[in-house]
Amino acid sequence: MHMRRRRSGFTLVELLVVIAILAIFVALLLPAVQAAREAARRVSCTNNLKQLGLATHNFQAALGIFPPSFVMAPGSLLSANNGSWSIHGRILPYVEHGNAYSRVRLDLGWDAPENKSTGVPLLRVPTFMCPSELNDRVRVDSGGAPIVYPQNYGFNFGTWFVYDPKTDKGGDGAFFVNSRLTPARFRDGLSNTLGATEVKAFTSYFRNTQDPGPIVPSLPSDLSAFAAGAQFKLGPNTNDNTGHTEWPDGRVHHSGMTTVFTPNTRVVYEHTDGQPYDVDFNSQQEGRSDSQPTYAAVTARSFHTGLVNVVFMDGSVRSVTDTVELNIWRRLSTRNGDAVVKKSSL
Repeated sequence: MHMRRRRSGFTLVELLVVIAILAIFVALLLPAVQAAREAARRVSCTNNLKQLGLATHNFQAALGIFPPSFVMAPGSLLSANNGSWSIHGRILPYVEHGNAYSRVRLDLGWDAPENKSTGVPLLRVPTFMCPSELNDRVRVDSGGAPIVYPQNYGFNFGTWFVYDPKTDKGGDGAFFVNSRLTPARFRDGLSNTLGATEVKAFTSYFRNTQDPGPIVPSLPSDLSAFAAGAQFKLGPNTNDNTGHTEWPDGRVHHSGMTTVFTPNTRVVYEHTDGQPYDVDFNSQQEGRSDSQPTYAAVTARSFHTGLVNVVFMDGSVRSVTDTVELNIWRRLSTRNGDAVVKKSSL
């Protein structure tokens, strides 16, 4: 008599149960994995800012002053559009890119033939890029040819006023046109003055408007009143939105930030195409006019939820939440007095 051997293996029901259990485990683990990856990216971002802080101090130790945002003869016009290199360009030797620095001429615009031929403007400098940036890519022209690489860290140009070409007066921040600041010039102390913050590459913006005046805008909607006759750098395609896309360019909309609005404020402007854009604003490109001052609302923005990472002028790095009080945020961007802020309030 033959005994029937029992077949081993899973039934379909058992297999489906196992798959369901595995799916639950994956669903539970995935947020933890994503959180760990974001934590690692945030640490890398803060390290970049630390390196930028050290680089500006090494520049100061070598030359006696902190780097200017832009260099031009007072009361003059630039002979070319991008006639002055940024702080980023000036600190290249101190972020392990001395070879690139040695190949360019700082007395010429980054897009001058002598500089473009070196390939340096196309460099992706790792210290200039946050690993959470969604558009970590070269900027291209209308034909698809690469032009220049973006960056994610804007240096502190102050509250609102940036530069007056008639008087050669700069703003109240840590960096401005033709600045020659030493540590002693920071009456608030280096530990109480912003050095640089996160910004987003390919930010929408508009520029070169009528003089908006010295009164700092109170609300994001106030910027719409300045849009008449502006040059718009925004649109449906990534490369239409060119704020913070030129790391070698020293103008505020590319290499700076201001504290008109608190971090990650949505500065919504509804353009003539009917689409809302989260914008920056530069009233007059530095070097374009020999008489009209520059005012700017260039907001600190981050891909790290609820905060921006910042480096202070003493080289210390912190995270500042989106809920920071506006008056505290603005006081941190000035160097000239009464801006001692408890770090616990950030």
